[in-house]
Amino acid sequence: MSDTTQPTELAEPLFVPDADRAMEFARFCPIYTPTELLTLEDNGATVFVKNESTRFGLGSFKALGGIYAVAQLLSDTVEAETGVRPKLSDLHSSDVKTIAATQTYVCASAGNHGMAVATGAKLFGARARIHVSSEVPSSFATRLRERGAEACISGSTYEESLEIANKDVLDSGAHLLADGSWAGYTYPPSRVMEGYTVMARELKESFLSSGLWPTDVYLQAGVGGLAAAITYIIRDEWKVQPRIVIVEPTAAECLALSAKAGKLVEASGPISNMGRLDCKAASLLSFDTLIRSDVEYRSISDADAQHAVDRLGELGLGTTPSGGAGFGVWREEKKLQKTAGERPLVIVSEQALD
Repeated sequence: MSDTTQPTELAEPLFVPDADRAMEFARFCPIYTPTELLTLEDNGATVFVKNESTRFGLGSFKALGGIYAVAQLLSDTVEAETGVRPKLSDLHSSDVKTIAATQTYVCASAGNHGMAVATGAKLFGARARIHVSSEVPSSFATRLRERGAEACISGSTYEESLEIANKDVLDSGAHLLADGSWAGYTYPPSRVMEGYTVMARELKESFLSSGLWPTDVYLQAGVGGLAAAITYIIRDEWKVQPRIVIVEPTAAECLALSAKAGKLVEASGPISNMGRLDCKAASLLSFDTLIRSDVEYRSISDADAQHAVDRLGELGLGTTPSGGAGFGVWREEKKLQKTAGERPLVIVSEQALD
């Protein structure tokens, strides 16, 4: 599916990230290092692969967003209570930790965002409560608890667990830290997405250094935070502009359907094996960002996503259907000789599940 339909008139953009602030935070982290940009050969074709499966030791790009957003929201709270915004070096001080101990961050997650929020809360001395659906592998709940978070099995789908997380916040007074956004709820997820811009900055530095820029970029999307954040930086900062393809499961084309309608609409497909991408409702921030950008939309079947996983495994990269979806669409386009350029870039967004 491909569509670039846009509303006749657009208000001011909802997502305008401060990528410098996100990079400063990333470099402040003692374990920070840019993830690998690999060059792989697949049946005679070369593809750039940004390998996010090692990010911060959490196995997913989501680590960039959740940890960063906890730090930003905690800094907001400290500033509101003391009148002074803490420096990065103050985030581990006893005064900040005293305030952090009173803060609880709640979210619904298909696994990786929850891990990032749990890690950020533990890192700064706060608490986290993560709602996951019964579809999420039990290993995620175990890993959440190992990081000190409360893991709640809530509902049978992501959408149901999000409803329960929203009620939790209303009942408890905790902070909702979702990675999706909707009317009236955009600030916390904008900080999550701002964290993701680190990836696009790392890629920019790699391509500036080599002088070889990608001709095509394939970005998988669930609610769309990753796709929108990287697209924003590409269109705003990259010296050489590529074709950008937004990749969704055939069962959950919420962004493509919304682009075609010119407004947010929900998908209604069956459950997909691309669990982290199987989101039926797009993020408002993501939709607003992407509809302002020159992007195309493609969908991928569960079978083709699994084929992508198998092929990446043969090439030495373990991932999931969600992590390999962009690679899968590139391979399908290559077979059909539809790809517009010779140097594609894909994101392997997460490690293989246990």
